[in-house]
Amino acid sequence: MQRVLSRLRGRRLLAASTRSADAVGSLQQQPTSSEHGEGAKASTWWQRDDDSARGSDGIVRLDNGDVCSVYLGIDPTADGLHVGHLVGIMALRAFQREGFRPLALVGGATGLIGDPSGRATERAMLETSDVERNVEGIRADLERVLEFGGKEPNAAQLVNNLDWYRGMSALELLRDVGKHFRVSAMMSRESVKARLETSSDETQEGLSFTEFSYQLLQGYDFLHLYRTESCRVQIGGSDQWGNIAAGTDLIRRATGDTAEALGVTVPLLTNRAGEKFGKSAGNAVWLAPDKTSDFELYQFFMRAEDEMVEDLLYKLTELPEDEVAAIAKAHGEAPEKREAQRRLAQSVVQMVRGPTGLRRAEVATQALFGGDLDALSAEDLLSIDAPRVTLSREQVQDRTAIDVFAAAKAVASKSEAKRLAASGGLYVQNHRVPDASYTLDLARDAAEGRVILLRSGKRKYTIVSVQDAE
Repeated sequence: MQRVLSRLRGRRLLAASTRSADAVGSLQQQPTSSEHGEGAKASTWWQRDDDSARGSDGIVRLDNGDVCSVYLGIDPTADGLHVGHLVGIMALRAFQREGFRPLALVGGATGLIGDPSGRATERAMLETSDVERNVEGIRADLERVLEFGGKEPNAAQLVNNLDWYRGMSALELLRDVGKHFRVSAMMSRESVKARLETSSDETQEGLSFTEFSYQLLQGYDFLHLYRTESCRVQIGGSDQWGNIAAGTDLIRRATGDTAEALGVTVPLLTNRAGEKFGKSAGNAVWLAPDKTSDFELYQFFMRAEDEMVEDLLYKLTELPEDEVAAIAKAHGEAPEKREAQRRLAQSVVQMVRGPTGLRRAEVATQALFGGDLDALSAEDLLSIDAPRVTLSREQVQDRTAIDVFAAAKAVASKSEAKRLAASGGLYVQNHRVPDASYTLDLARDAAEGRVILLRSGKRKYTIVSVQDAE
């Protein structure tokens, strides 16, 4: 455990707060095995030497032989994940690479209520059918980063808390879970205090009992997984500290002081202004290609601010730490080259979209930013996310650029095309059209004689697919 926590620190994925069920405080305040003296046993399993719990297959197991699991909770409020989720997922991925079994808990039940953490107003409640649809999209995105299936004992698993809440009555929840919670502790949570401070009798805003009870449910999630899936670690964003603490406290109360559960918080992904990336903030960049194209995902990281790019390289890539340090040093000396942003974009897109997605993103970047297209194939150009039209060979071969741009509707009219040509604003395959009389030759102006990239003005692109007349 110490090895993976050290790895998280090195990748800047470990926030200040870490909590165990039998001790309160930051990890730095907890004694490690070396502080107990030679041959002494650490007080908790996560303080012991990693190799004592890791088998010859590299899998971390508990004393009873079960594979040790780690879970990350995800709200099913959308049918996919965005880059704001990546920090937590990268922490889960780090645990999997160290021999732990990752559990991605999709809150099918808690999503019907809504987490008040970090919210100024109550979340809109979802219908069960919406949650079920969203769960499927989330699983598809998780499979892009975590290793699911297969015969490996630490293969990732998706769990849905609706499975264990569906058959639980309100009386059972109050009797078996509620009795372990103290209202004073619940009221002290930052997420609760912040909402109560904004309450108003006039607007009827504030914190509903439904939201107030959320921490009971998330706390019980940890206890349920502790008992049924040998889960000993919960990962959450730094804004989830109160809910994670509720879980570790519940495990301690329900199972006794010998319980060995750990809560780990990771930093939130924010911009320089401290605003979170996410759908609620209106700046979501999605992991699924049908929501955010490969090119858009690549460009999002290419636009990373200079002050943030080093931090993102540590958190969102698996480049060796010394290599990240070297990249950051070179970036500081020549930030205009944006090499750090390029390495960041390449690493994230490769991980999330695979080599094919990265290839599409780089092709589109080269094409849409005025690069040389001579080495690109027709399929490369067709992979670019831009408006596409089909023209016959007769509409293109030996026709003026003015005629072709008008036929492709890349301009509003031939008059506009002529005006742009005169001012140097028409481009064929990123080569500027010299004048209005320029005629196209497919052998010269089209990739493989059948695909052409047209550009009018600074950023309006159109892809023309040329077909023989039937």
